[in-house]
Amino acid sequence: MDTLIPTINRLQEVFLTVGAEVIQLPQIVVVGSQSSGKSSVLESLVGRDFLPRGSGIVTRRPLVLQLVNIAPLQERQKTENGNGINQNASNSYSGVKAEEWGTFLHCKNQIFTDFQQIRQEIETETERTSGENKGISPEPIYLKIFSPKVLNLTLVDLPGITKVPVGDQPEDIEAQVQEMILSFISNPNSLILSVSPANSDLATSDALKLAREVDPDGRRTLLVVSKLDLMDAGTDALEVLLGRVIPVKLGIIGVVNRSQHDINTQKKLEDSMRDEQAFLQRHYPSLASRAGSRYLAKTLSRLLMHHIRDCLPELKTRVTVLSAQYQTRLNSYGQPVEDHSATLLQIVTKFASDYCHTIEGTARYIQTSELCGGARICYIFHETFGRTLQSIDPLGGLTELDILTAIRNATGPRPALFVPEVSFELLAKRQIKRLEEPSLRCVELVHEELQRIIQHCSSYSTQELLRFPKLHDSIVEVVTGLLRKRLPITNEMVHNLVAIELAYINTKHPDFADAAQVSASVNSQQISHCQAETLDGGKRWKNEKVAEEKAPPAGFGSPSKGRAINLLDTAVPVARKLSSREQRDCEVIQRLINCYFLIVRKSIQDSVPKTVMHFLVNFVKEHLQSELVGQLYKQTLLQDLLIESQDTAQQRTEVAQMLEALKKANNIISEIRETHLW
Repeated sequence: MDTLIPTINRLQEVFLTVGAEVIQLPQIVVVGSQSSGKSSVLESLVGRDFLPRGSGIVTRRPLVLQLVNIAPLQERQKTENGNGINQNASNSYSGVKAEEWGTFLHCKNQIFTDFQQIRQEIETETERTSGENKGISPEPIYLKIFSPKVLNLTLVDLPGITKVPVGDQPEDIEAQVQEMILSFISNPNSLILSVSPANSDLATSDALKLAREVDPDGRRTLLVVSKLDLMDAGTDALEVLLGRVIPVKLGIIGVVNRSQHDINTQKKLEDSMRDEQAFLQRHYPSLASRAGSRYLAKTLSRLLMHHIRDCLPELKTRVTVLSAQYQTRLNSYGQPVEDHSATLLQIVTKFASDYCHTIEGTARYIQTSELCGGARICYIFHETFGRTLQSIDPLGGLTELDILTAIRNATGPRPALFVPEVSFELLAKRQIKRLEEPSLRCVELVHEELQRIIQHCSSYSTQELLRFPKLHDSIVEVVTGLLRKRLPITNEMVHNLVAIELAYINTKHPDFADAAQVSASVNSQQISHCQAETLDGGKRWKNEKVAEEKAPPAGFGSPSKGRAINLLDTAVPVARKLSSREQRDCEVIQRLINCYFLIVRKSIQDSVPKTVMHFLVNFVKEHLQSELVGQLYKQTLLQDLLIESQDTAQQRTEVAQMLEALKKANNIISEIRETHLW
């Protein structure tokens, strides 16, 4: 199990190179209020003074501290001179001629053997991003310390919880610090080291309060009670250390920090630890073996190793799943273009194939939220267009007065004995003309759907098009141009379909025979009725003639008055009651128009979809690929069309780096044998 913590440190270094936050690694997060003794606790674990000191908020950036236990210098030198590098030594420090030292991630290949320089580097790096006047930053500083005096540990020191802003700190400094702390301790794989001073009430501890928010059961929390030597006379922390005040499942450990006088006089940490142990023996003899900085270090190392052991299986699964996901993403970005000609032909062929498959209903990516492609074209033909034609009334907009006027205009100055056929043709053409507008609208709807298929194929079917914005735009332009050229041709053919029907009214149409017989029957009835009325009409005419001779002329003025009479001045009635003969004539025309209109509507409903399919849809399917190749496959355009977008190239690089990091992490985890976990 001794290899678990170094393994996590290696994983942390791997993922830091790609800035990945997708993997939550096990670590110990140190939380406490300002001046609670956090820095003294960390320095006691390292055994050296290396953290910035001062008043107010000192830790202003998260400090990720990796402690690496190494062999003493003499032992390492013997090993190097004898049998080579020890297993416990790595290539990063095999040639270092120092007992202990530190390295920063932001200082590549630079080794700090003077811990005062480490402190100065922390202050300099903090001021670089946080400013010189107490500002804070969430960007971590990564420090690794190699020493034979430390145990393998990974700790994160966070800014102390503060209440009042100072310097150029923002007014919401308290909320910012708490948000930063919560972002670290919310990691379910982290252990929480809560530091609270013994000379304050634990019930008011901000560190414990934050820990309880993310770890209500206390399964990940270890409480450190600092400053045991500063409690009021006559009081002690025995009840707290025994867990009788606030129980914490991982335990409660008391420590004695160095005083400010010890720091000012540069008292050695070894001497401070001896004094700490002596203090514990005097005041807490029953807990002396389970308190102090040395016991804290051993406890932290043990807890972290067991925690890593528990998290490792889930961590390995997470790495495996992410590797598969990032491999899929990398594949979707494709490889950098080497053969421009082959790549262009491949993309164009794929697009044309997907376009045709979408129309045919055999596309790989089928939408489930709405109709698309061929299914929508079918809906336009048989639902939208079909229902529109069915809703057209054969006699719509045609009144009996219109019919009667057409009959009279067709007979000229002579009264007609029969219904003139010319009036039927005139009115039938007027009604048939109404079928042209919905037919042209059908063409327009199909054209719009063919345009939508372009975007569908670009978004779902041909992912490689997203890599090349110029090629994508060019393909859309070519297909749109092809559709634009075919649209007027298709409209002209549909217009001709209606014109053909208007050109010749086929009264001998097989389906029109019944209506013609009805017309003939009505006309024969009309003849018989006229003959029956002839005798009565003659008698009535003689009587009227005698009456006219006796009466003075009416309707003509006296010539002496010099006034002409205009017979056309008489107003034509807009509506009047039709005679029985006029009623029969109108009824005949209505029956004939209704019957013939249904015949033509049926023909138009059948022929318009066929025309649209032949002149627009099928033509585009058959000529799409050749049109794309002819327009785009030109040597002068290849280089320009196949320029990748900057986003795609950057995303491919980032995903490739992340995938490489995941592979390294998987190899590192695989090095741990099952026997090492127990």
